[in-house]
Order: sequence, then structure tokens, then C-alpha cells
Amino acid sequence: MARPFDALSPQRRRLVVGLLVGVGALVLALVATTVVRGLTRGGPVPQDQPGPVLLVPGYGGRTASLDPLAAVLRAEGRDVTVVSLLGDGTGDLDAQAAHLADVADDVLRTSGAPSVDVVGYSAGGVVVRLWVRDHGGGEQARRVLTLGSPQHGTSVAALGAQVAGGCPTACEQLLPDSALLRRLNAGDETPAGPEWATVRSGADQVVTPTGSAALAGALNVLVQDVCPTATTSHYALPADPVVAATVRSTLGAGPPAAPATGCG
Repeated sequence: MARPFDALSPQRRRLVVGLLVGVGALVLALVATTVVRGLTRGGPVPQDQPGPVLLVPGYGGRTASLDPLAAVLRAEGRDVTVVSLLGDGTGDLDAQAAHLADVADDVLRTSGAPSVDVVGYSAGGVVVRLWVRDHGGGEQARRVLTLGSPQHGTSVAALGAQVAGGCPTACEQLLPDSALLRRLNAGDETPAGPEWATVRSGADQVVTPTGSAALAGALNVLVQDVCPTATTSHYALPADPVVAATVRSTLGAGPPAAPATGCG
């Protein structure tokens, strides 16, 4: 009996075989992703087992801004991944959250850890919240710490959009009362799953008002409550001693706590 391939030329046989191999590889990748997400879901992760740390940069995606935090965490013996955002880091924040989900899957698969801790700086903190709420992060994150994140928007984005007659997608999404933020902040701002903490500075002139960076239900740390003389700007947050102390006091094995000191 003739087989289907018998009527094909050798060149076409190779083409068909190549296509089948490609399809098979794609199916295996999808199955692996599904298995990883399935294994990391189903209940709260262990809070006393710190795992790898993901650092998510802010608007524009400049990963080097997180080098000081990466150094602090690596000195504590933590495995750190600085997440590279899609494109130039000014695109749709929800797409960035879906990308973060892929990165978390990869880190959990390669490390074998039961969870990740995630630090989101500036707009990266909004990306982390979207990941937790809409992209499976609630079953993978043990701790979430956001730094100077415009969780309720910033008037600076509104001013920039007004002056320029519009701004990139992520900028539009960070306008106070944007559709994305209304949806994200409806109901519980810190949904069950991870333990939540935020840090903000009273001297931040990018996220205004600075209270926008606080979340209901989180441990909210104001830099000046820990170090009254601090004049930490938005861009200085990743290298600030209070932030470093908060990273240590919130991402350890014990319950998250505000640092007792941190002026340097």
C-alpha cells in the first residue's frame, strides 16, 4: 500500500518533515508552559521560602537603573533577574505584564523554586500588579514590592500629554483616572496571594501626588518616616539606603516589616 509521502519529491518530503518538527516543537513548548503554570498555581506559596527575585524597570525600560538593587540582593545571596521590557518600554502595560508572566515561568522552570519575589520600580510596579491580577502572578509571587509607582496615576503624565498633545501608550495609561488604572484599582488593590509592600518618597517630583504610590492593604513605607532628612528623588529611589533596607526587611523569610533605620 502506498504511503502519503511516496508521491512527494525528496525536496517536498524534507519540507513537510521540517514543518512537522517545527509544529511539534511549538506544541511541546506550549505544553511545558502550561505545566509550569499549573504546577505553580492552586494555593498560596510558602511564605518562609524566599526564591528568585525579578526586578521590573520603569517607563522606558532602562534596566541599568536597577543595578543598585540587584547588587543589594545578590550580596544577600539571592538569584536576581532584571526583566527587559518589550520594545522601548513605553508600550501597553498589560502587554508588558504578559511578558513578565513568561519571564516568571522561565525562572520558575529553570530554578525549581516554588515562587518568586518581584520588585517593580516606577511604572514597573503597575506592570507587576497587572501580572498578579490578570496573568497568573497571584499564584507565583511570594512578595511584591513597588518603588515610587504611580498606582493611581501621576499629574506629570497628564501635564506631559497636555503639552505634547498626547503621549505613548504607557504614558496615557498612567494618567490619573485612566481606563487601565480605574480597572486595576477597582475593588481590592492588593489581592490575595503575595504579601505587598510599597516605598515612596515625599521628594518625588515624577509621581505626583506622592501618595499615588501607596496601596490599600500593603505595608506602605515613606522614606522620610525612616530617614527624616532624606531628599530622595524619584530617580534616586533604586539606590536609596531606605529602599535597600526595605528590600532586606520585606523580602526575607520573615513577615514583611518596615526598616527600623536606613539613613545610610
